[in-house]
Amino acid sequence: MNVMSIYNQKPYKIGIALSGGGIKGLCHAGVLKALEEHGIKPDILSGVSAGAVVGALYSDGYSPDEIAALFEEINFRNMTKISIPDGGFFKTDIFQNFLNAKLRAKTFEELSIPLRVVATDLDKGQSVTFTSGKLVEPIVASCSFPVLFSPKVIDGVHYVDGGVLKNFPVSTIRNECDKVIGINASPLVADKYKQSILNVATRSYNFMFKANIFYDKELCDLLIEPVDMGNYETFDVDKGREIFELGYRSTKQLLENKLSTKVV
Repeated sequence: MNVMSIYNQKPYKIGIALSGGGIKGLCHAGVLKALEEHGIKPDILSGVSAGAVVGALYSDGYSPDEIAALFEEINFRNMTKISIPDGGFFKTDIFQNFLNAKLRAKTFEELSIPLRVVATDLDKGQSVTFTSGKLVEPIVASCSFPVLFSPKVIDGVHYVDGGVLKNFPVSTIRNECDKVIGINASPLVADKYKQSILNVATRSYNFMFKANIFYDKELCDLLIEPVDMGNYETFDVDKGREIFELGYRSTKQLLENKLSTKVV
């Protein structure tokens, strides 16, 4: 055996990176279903915000269809409560309790597929990747959209949405994988939107989040980025099933077109 080939071996064959995107994260579940049908399953996952939720559930043994059903239970109003003036308009205690109830694994080490969860350290202004220890708190931190939600405090540090600095966590697993599939549920599309305080705020933040994904997109061996996802808002909770099906159909079509190229 070539000695250099031993040193070049990476611990994982296929890694999948899941972007942020609110309810648009259901696109990830649809994509994972299509990948499964083509015999493609990840050896490691990395996720931000909604991508962290989907990644955790998938790593915990939930099927894509089961994840879609669980997301239908996640509603902005019944998953949050007013917290003024506590660093955000809403607390995430109810959402954290929901995750605690649904996730069988309580630590990263208990997951069947290794997972990386990205959040933003608000105190030091840096991106942080959680890989071990308690599972639910880092996921909540990764989902804590600034201003709307109170920062999540872990070991005395305040964390907010991982998408603030890294909304597409490809780089967190790139060096560990032979191939990386990136699923971007938040393509940069400036389309029509509803004029409301919530939508204007989330749209403004999303433009900032999307601006930090370009480097990570270039790191993908296969990029899955359904353009039609731009037609949905972050909190379009009633469109979850449509988003799931869009992710599934677009990926099936993409894989069929690339079947002969042996990308993955």
